[in-house]
Amino acid sequence: MREAREQVLTANRLRDGEVVYWQGGAWVTTLAEAEIFAEKSAAEAALKAADRAVQDRLVVNPYLFEIRREAGAVRPIEEREVIRAAGPTVRLDLGKQSSEAFDVSL
Repeated sequence: MREAREQVLTANRLRDGEVVYWQGGAWVTTLAEAEIFAEKSAAEAALKAADRAVQDRLVVNPYLFEIRREAGAVRPIEEREVIRAAGPTVRLDLGKQSSEAFDVSL
């Protein structure tokens, strides 16, 4: 049986399509700010609470994904989430990749 991993709740902000992450009932724009759920029940409760933001047309498609902690940073397990956390893939001078805080050695 596989060990349960920590999770983060994500969605897309409806206003501009930005990838957002759940933090204590609000949405933040960086994975580093995201609330990390160690317990499945807490993660499921947050996902259920995010339904309100969908009803209010603030976000679309909230879901949970697994992360790992590596060298003091939060890293997505799946490649899809690595890409979503980095922003657009077309140019490195746009989006989150242009930030000095973005570590391209994921």
